[in-house]
Amino acid sequence: MIVDAIILTGGEGSRLGGVDKAALTIGDSTLLDRALEATAGCRDVVVVGPRDERRQEVLWTREDPPGGGPVAGLAAGVAALPDDADLVLVLACDMPRAASVAPALMAKAVNGLTVADGAWGVDSSGRFQPLLAVYGRVALQRALGCVGDPHGASMRVLTSALRMTEVPVGEAARDADTWDDVRVLREEST
Repeated sequence: MIVDAIILTGGEGSRLGGVDKAALTIGDSTLLDRALEATAGCRDVVVVGPRDERRQEVLWTREDPPGGGPVAGLAAGVAALPDDADLVLVLACDMPRAASVAPALMAKAVNGLTVADGAWGVDSSGRFQPLLAVYGRVALQRALGCVGDPHGASMRVLTSALRMTEVPVGEAARDADTWDDVRVLREEST
């Protein structure tokens, strides 16, 4: 099975005063470094967001126009990848613990591909996490095609027709949306 990956970094970070989330550090690593760790075993990795010229090991793209939200970012990421992968790992860069659950998501997606369209994480409160997921490439492309204009489209609308296997990921789904979140994640990483 060929697995590619899309990492979304292009959010505005408005609850963080507009800082570049991908560059925030948790422990000794940036959030982007941690997301890249989660892509171990993936063939191609595309980062959707502002380009970092120091990182040549990944593909870079942006949604057009920038700021279109996660569905627009996914559409740009899928368009930047070769079209022969079986699965696509999708990660928001602000989940620093994604690497701890990515292998389980990939295994569930591989094992369930004949009966489901992928596998996504379910956090400790029972909410599914569409940006901590592995999608069948064909199913993801089909869902994106049904959305129409991806700019401003809802992840809930995108995923509504997908049959997803749920994988409990607990605290691995915690993200760095606010400065309080960042502080707690930093304290826990020491």
